[in-house]
Amino acid sequence: MVRVGSTRSSRRLIVNADDYGLSRGVSIGIIEAAETGVVTSASMMVNLPGFDDTVARARSCPSLSFGLHLNLTTGNPLTAAPSLTRRKTGQFYSLPLLVARASLGRVDSSEVTRECAAQIDRMIEVGISPTHLDSHRHIHAHPALWAAVHEAASSRSISNVRVPTEPLWTNARDWRATLKKTGLLMCARISRRRDEHSAAVQFFGLSLQGGRSFAARLFALIPKLPLGTTELMTHPGYADSALSEHDGYTWQREEELRVLCSKELRDLVQRNGIELAGFGHPTARTASAAKIAQHR
Repeated sequence: MVRVGSTRSSRRLIVNADDYGLSRGVSIGIIEAAETGVVTSASMMVNLPGFDDTVARARSCPSLSFGLHLNLTTGNPLTAAPSLTRRKTGQFYSLPLLVARASLGRVDSSEVTRECAAQIDRMIEVGISPTHLDSHRHIHAHPALWAAVHEAASSRSISNVRVPTEPLWTNARDWRATLKKTGLLMCARISRRRDEHSAAVQFFGLSLQGGRSFAARLFALIPKLPLGTTELMTHPGYADSALSEHDGYTWQREEELRVLCSKELRDLVQRNGIELAGFGHPTARTASAAKIAQHR
């Protein structure tokens, strides 16, 4: 459940950029979206090549709050995790295989807890205290994995764990997004997280993805944001060769970056009286307000 501080605004928006550290181009784009756009928070991957560069860029942007983007589907684990990895390569199973194994009870929950804790600790060891936790491809939302992930987060005093349930009315005509939203909503209900979470924060972003349609969908959503706190999941970045090795969402990230850095979006946020914020990061609120004023 996301816990946030009090605010004078009736609507508070955390613009979170997922996949920080997935590739150098993605990390560069996210920092740019924080420095010149509306991004206030990012989720960091810690088990992929280039981690030192990822950390150095994070330190260059002190106004950005960072959480863990738990990764159980790409690259190698930080711990011994036989039930999560392929025997021959030692790499994580792909998303479909991991989902299947978890659904069949073939994943050791203690391995999930250890790996999640190790990824959190890697951030802490380099001096970055995670303000929140979510995961690559939302794998932590799987009912067979949720409790193990939550145990690791709680052991490191992380209370902001994403429950990725987006209202079905958002871009309902996008059947792919609706299918994904329905599946994640079912996962949350099975894990008994939906009711507790919905009272504290709203989540959007699943149905915004789509390249050329991102701007129109986002601009239509902003005026409709509910009262209280909303997390907006985004994926800005630059498409480089390393990204294409891991992910099929490539050029679309550059489109998201362009929109998130646009004056039109900043003006829209301000006109609607929405306060930008980070997860438990007071300087994010100040920096975000100054950013909007500076770029007007």
